[in-house]
Amino acid sequence: MLIFNDTKFIKSPFDSEAELEQVIIDNYEYLFGPTSIYLPKAKIKTADGVGTIPDGFAIDIGQRKWYLVEAELMHHSVWNHIAPQVTKQILASQQTITKRTLVDLAVEQYQADTYTKAKFEDLNIAAINVRQVVGDIIEMDPIIGVPIDGVTNDLRDWARTLKYKVKLWVVSKFVEFNKPANIVFEFPEEFKPELDTEEESKPQRANTEIAQYDVELTDLVNASLLTVGEKLTMIYKPRNGQQKRYEATVLEDGSLELLRQQFSSPSYAALAGIQDAGSDRKTVNGWTSWKNNRNKTLADLREQLLNTPETS
Repeated sequence: MLIFNDTKFIKSPFDSEAELEQVIIDNYEYLFGPTSIYLPKAKIKTADGVGTIPDGFAIDIGQRKWYLVEAELMHHSVWNHIAPQVTKQILASQQTITKRTLVDLAVEQYQADTYTKAKFEDLNIAAINVRQVVGDIIEMDPIIGVPIDGVTNDLRDWARTLKYKVKLWVVSKFVEFNKPANIVFEFPEEFKPELDTEEESKPQRANTEIAQYDVELTDLVNASLLTVGEKLTMIYKPRNGQQKRYEATVLEDGSLELLRQQFSSPSYAALAGIQDAGSDRKTVNGWTSWKNNRNKTLADLREQLLNTPETS
């Protein structure tokens, strides 16, 4: 249950898979990251011409990854519905004509959509290089991205058997008690999947007590990689705007103080900064945005923590 003053929101099932699909389209950056673009569903075919239509395609141009997106409901059978559907999508995604189609769709979106174009510009990718950059990403194996309202044991086990990497994100729906037309949706913090076989397949880290997605600023403070009161900086220049420098203070509870507000995560603090600078961006990766006085990002410090052997 979520409570706002006297208003209560209770967890509710999605009305349909289509409802979940639309929620993902409207909020894709909260799963696939702030440097991602989202292409709508398109029919693709296997080598023998069997057609299949994924719910969408996400391309993370910053991380150089792309996703076959299949929004699902937990009550759908893994074996009769999800597994055969995703298998066809994987086979179809490897066809040359599919890759060409996706590149064409991305280029068309770049040309028509200023928000998409801004993401390429922020990464210093010139218009003449867009097709090449997207083409290079699509040549890589896709990640199977599954937003879903709950994860079963069979779904976890099946995902771990695939050659291709799989990320499962849980997205929840809440409706206001006695006013079902008022709806809110819950997305995972900091893009955290419920299951990430890409992360699981990496070599075991020295520090096995904590996983990458679970690292918080308090962990960096406890490891003496950050100190309470330390200043972190972020420099941001919006399109057609003036470059600004922001300074955030690390607080004892692991939050950041910026612009006279406290933010529970680096990404929320970074988003407040870039929007203050005039950006219309909806998400940003605070772990790569904030730096200490040694020019180390929070992501660098997180890697240092994860690769430091545990002490007894």
